[in-house]
Amino acid sequence: MPDFIDLLFTSTADTGTAQLTLSHSLLTIATSILLGALISFTYMKTSSRHAYSQNFALTMMLLPAIVAIIILLIGSNIARAFSLAGAFSIIRFRSAPGDPKDIAYVLFTMAAGLAVGVGSFGYAMLFTILLCVLMFVLNHFKFGQKKSTERLLKVTIPEDLSYEEAFAEVFKTFDVTYELRKVRTTELGSLYELVYAVTMDNQIDQKSFLDAVRCRNGNLDITLTMAPTASDY
Repeated sequence: MPDFIDLLFTSTADTGTAQLTLSHSLLTIATSILLGALISFTYMKTSSRHAYSQNFALTMMLLPAIVAIIILLIGSNIARAFSLAGAFSIIRFRSAPGDPKDIAYVLFTMAAGLAVGVGSFGYAMLFTILLCVLMFVLNHFKFGQKKSTERLLKVTIPEDLSYEEAFAEVFKTFDVTYELRKVRTTELGSLYELVYAVTMDNQIDQKSFLDAVRCRNGNLDITLTMAPTASDY
């Protein structure tokens, strides 16, 4: 048993005598896929239901194996390393910038594959398990989650209602921070459309808030955008 533990936590790169055998290759691939599956499972469970794609989850399972295979093929051969680098340089990745969390998971899977590729199976499993547990703990305690969210409020008011302080009392009652971003006329000048950037607590009763605004604007149109973009203003 001690010899087996020493084997798990000893990198074949330390001695420089690593041999590419079938059994070692199969063990490397199987271990990297297992760790990729664990990382992918952690990602899916710590993300909201619609915050990730199936393709990305499957990619995280394969990426550690791909990195481990590359490390196995390179070994300590410098010429082979430069050849592989030249081959991969012709691949161009064209994609939109990802979420920082997604990028962190990509680096996570690559690190796991690199550790397995150099033969440090024990350290690869240890680091992967510790980081996955850490992600579950951070997700459980909602680390970094905002207590308030910025939203976009569009309100239509009649022309006889002063828009400067029309809803100041309502905003104060519900403890909503607001900024009037845009005013425009509609219906040939008989109505005004106000666009507010509002910051409200996530626990606020939105229906009660909108009902209070509706009572002030004469039951005209109201729109509350949950995740505004620059084009919404």
